[in-house]
Amino acid sequence: MMVRSGNPAARLGTLMSAALLLLLAAGGTAWPQSAPPALGLQQQGAQATPPPSTPAPSAPPAREENSGLINEMGKLFDKLPSILPPIKSPSETMDELSRLAKPSTMVSGRVICPVSANGAPDCKQAADQLCQGRGYKEGKSLNADSAEKCSAKVLIPGRQRKPDDCRTDTFVTSALCQN
Repeated sequence: MMVRSGNPAARLGTLMSAALLLLLAAGGTAWPQSAPPALGLQQQGAQATPPPSTPAPSAPPAREENSGLINEMGKLFDKLPSILPPIKSPSETMDELSRLAKPSTMVSGRVICPVSANGAPDCKQAADQLCQGRGYKEGKSLNADSAEKCSAKVLIPGRQRKPDDCRTDTFVTSALCQN
């Protein structure tokens, strides 16, 4: 009778046990290894001499690491904790789900993005302002628009345009708002 577990680790352990038994059952057979065949060629004037015999080793050689299937699978299991993501507790999972399931509403409007210290527009702040104007706590910018704003000096005929005559303003036109 075979008991089936819903736990993938238990099923993997059962499969590994079966694989280990199969390997142990077939462990007695091996391919014979032999020396390469002699071609029967001899040098002229030289007599064939038997190959030198090797003396029997007095101590067994140092055992090298076995690179078989079981050893490789053991290495894999040693690496598993660093590969897999950490397991979350039920309360952590519920917190994450509730964070993802917060109701949100898309609102439209037009709020200018203030210029930050590095000169780039800060559209997060503009999205927050757009949402707070509708009674929400915060917002994320979904859509933005840019427009060039120039002083009246550029309309004077024959006047050369200078770099500080115009600036580009960025506006948040829609945002995703949450409480």
